[in-house]
Amino acid sequence: MNYEERDTYGMYKVTDGVATGPGPRLMGADTLIGNDVCNRKDEDLGDIKEIMLDVSSGQVAYAVLSFGGVLGMGEKLFAVPWSALTLDTVNKRFVLRVDKERLTDAPGFDKDKWPDMQDPTWSKDIHAYYGTTPNADDRF
Repeated sequence: MNYEERDTYGMYKVTDGVATGPGPRLMGADTLIGNDVCNRKDEDLGDIKEIMLDVSSGQVAYAVLSFGGVLGMGEKLFAVPWSALTLDTVNKRFVLRVDKERLTDAPGFDKDKWPDMQDPTWSKDIHAYYGTTPNADDRF
């Protein structure tokens, strides 16, 4: 499901071929949860389960990506730095610059055992894995 299908407030309505509202540079977090994620090879990498905000800085820190499993069973969750994702507005999905095999080996977690995302070592490792740099304001 993509953000236009979850747009309960009509933020992304297209009238007379012209989009109105705040998107795609400013989007509601709730409309992005559930969006598909693929890589540049057009391989399905899962979907966004949650968006994690750094409340003190007002920045988006991570998107939680679900990958693998069948019907929610055996799926693994990954905290992906927000800067590693690109919104593909044409196909209404996110693109993550990582091969499917690399994602399989990425540091992930189970839905019942979330990591301490405030741990600076954990954050440094996640950013290093995806080749991103934390914002100067990030405490992560």
